[in-house]
Amino acid sequence: MFKQFERKKFNQRTQKSLQELLDVCRKSADFMSFQISDRSPFWVHYIESMVEDHLVHDEVLSSIKNNKSMTLTDLQRVIPIEDAKIIHHVPTIEQAMMSGHIIIQANDEDRVLSLPATFHEQRALEPPESEFTVLGPKEAFIESIDVNLNLIRSRLQTPELVVDEMNVGRLSRNRLAILSIDGITNPQLLQTLTQRLQDADYDEVVDSSQLTLLITDNPNSFFPQLVETERPDRVAAGLAEGKVAFTMDGSPHVFMAPANFLEFFSSPDDHYVMWPIGMGLRLIRIIALLFSVHATAFYIAVTTYHHEIVPDDLLDTLVASRIDVPYPPIVEVLLLEITVELLREAGARLPSRIGQTIGIVGGIVIGTAVVEASLASSVLLIIIGITALASFTAPIYHMGHSIRLIRFPFLLFAQWLGLFGIVLCSLLYTQHLFRLTSLGHPYLAPVYPLRIGDLRDMFIKLPTRLQDQRPTFLRPLQKKRFKPKPRKKPAKDIEE
Repeated sequence: MFKQFERKKFNQRTQKSLQELLDVCRKSADFMSFQISDRSPFWVHYIESMVEDHLVHDEVLSSIKNNKSMTLTDLQRVIPIEDAKIIHHVPTIEQAMMSGHIIIQANDEDRVLSLPATFHEQRALEPPESEFTVLGPKEAFIESIDVNLNLIRSRLQTPELVVDEMNVGRLSRNRLAILSIDGITNPQLLQTLTQRLQDADYDEVVDSSQLTLLITDNPNSFFPQLVETERPDRVAAGLAEGKVAFTMDGSPHVFMAPANFLEFFSSPDDHYVMWPIGMGLRLIRIIALLFSVHATAFYIAVTTYHHEIVPDDLLDTLVASRIDVPYPPIVEVLLLEITVELLREAGARLPSRIGQTIGIVGGIVIGTAVVEASLASSVLLIIIGITALASFTAPIYHMGHSIRLIRFPFLLFAQWLGLFGIVLCSLLYTQHLFRLTSLGHPYLAPVYPLRIGDLRDMFIKLPTRLQDQRPTFLRPLQKKRFKPKPRKKPAKDIEE
């Protein structure tokens, strides 16, 4: 079921008449405007690059030639194209023509017949690239909004799944769909997202990621406040919990809201394995986050201020590795950190095979050369390598960016105040996380404010049969997901 939203200030340009609109369109080489014949009252207007050619010739022109004395209303019944409409509002005619409709005009009437004939070019479904999992479905969203909605509806086959549509971008006018489940999603949450998307006034929206920069609660934060995913199963699970989602035509991603911090370390793999394994993998990711952020800063603090906390045997190794390094630890850490970031960016921008080669060979060659030239210690090289691996454990790509960036303030604070600086920087980030919200919902929920019942699928993951409640911080209309049944003990096949 689709609902059309009328946007305020949708088009701030001067309103045109139909003839003025056609005159503007005729300036383009791919705009086709012709009369069927000298005796025919019908004119056909369409953009050649936007419509299916066979529909124009096989359905439209043949029907008009065989029925020259008919009116637009008669043609609407005769032409075998669904959703044919008679419209007269010029902005509506403009939007229909720009989206790939064939416009039929009778003489100089203001009314026209709009026939959907959009040409769709799309790529095949492929496995997810940034959220690859060993288990579970192996299909990802593509740039077609209709295909993406089909992937979601195939997993939520219920009439309560409501899709609301609007257009975004004063020039691009992209289709955007907002998804929610009627009877589960809080109406206030849906209204908040809808209002923010309607107020996001922008001329050209290339990707839905641009919209997130306009609707997030704090656009200056390091941390992503909406969950971006390319997996249909993740979207279906979020909608079933009571979240809202939106996707845009031309974007292969779907955004869900509200988001919480711990959700960015949850992978669909966690729900496809036994719960102890899923809980262990999730704890490993959280520990990897803490190690990636604090390890290099701790190295600077120890080597600069706090030698006494290092055991004597390890201190000898540490001193021997740094004895020939001519500058302080902060310089060698920044040197290696920036080198790793350069290798990572180069590997991401180049073709996949070349990028992998540069990442592996470049890391080995540069790392070996740096240590042999006494530009950095071998101990630090090991720490940098482990932190780089730890930063890749975040299942959500945007959170990986955040982890990479927030390390640098920790390095500066560690150089300034040692371990006390690390603690101070951690407190500042913690304060920021406490104050951060996602569509008005606390970002650290359910840790703050504390919701003990919601922790069953956050830090730890309890068995599925114990997760019968939806997260309360979402305020869903239906809190109960299912009614757990008592398990019967299996009968023994072997008599004792």
